[in-house]
Amino acid sequence: MTTFSHSGRSVTDVTVEAACNGELVLDDIRISRQTLLKQAEKAERSGSAQLGLNLRRAAEMTALSAEEMLAAYEALRPGRSSFGELEELAGRLDGHDAPTCAALVREAAVVYRRRGLLR
Repeated sequence: MTTFSHSGRSVTDVTVEAACNGELVLDDIRISRQTLLKQAEKAERSGSAQLGLNLRRAAEMTALSAEEMLAAYEALRPGRSSFGELEELAGRLDGHDAPTCAALVREAAVVYRRRGLLR
């Protein structure tokens, strides 16, 4: 089975030599959605449902830019967002075909509201 990076480059082509020669870009060393989904399936088959779900969320996050991902992490820090802002974030995640990530944000919004952790 050949594994590919986020850019589509075969991981066998991602070498120290290629990095030293300036032949790699950031997406060459990022994991791909498909690789994460394959890992999720293996985890679930071996009985690790929670690991499988985490890997599925990670696969969804490959559709986000680094800036979008960091903004989402920042928004999820307690006291940083309002309930409405977290709902908007969930909607943006849905728009990126990231439904399990969106569900996690919606769940966090409800818990944060209950615990008084919203802005």
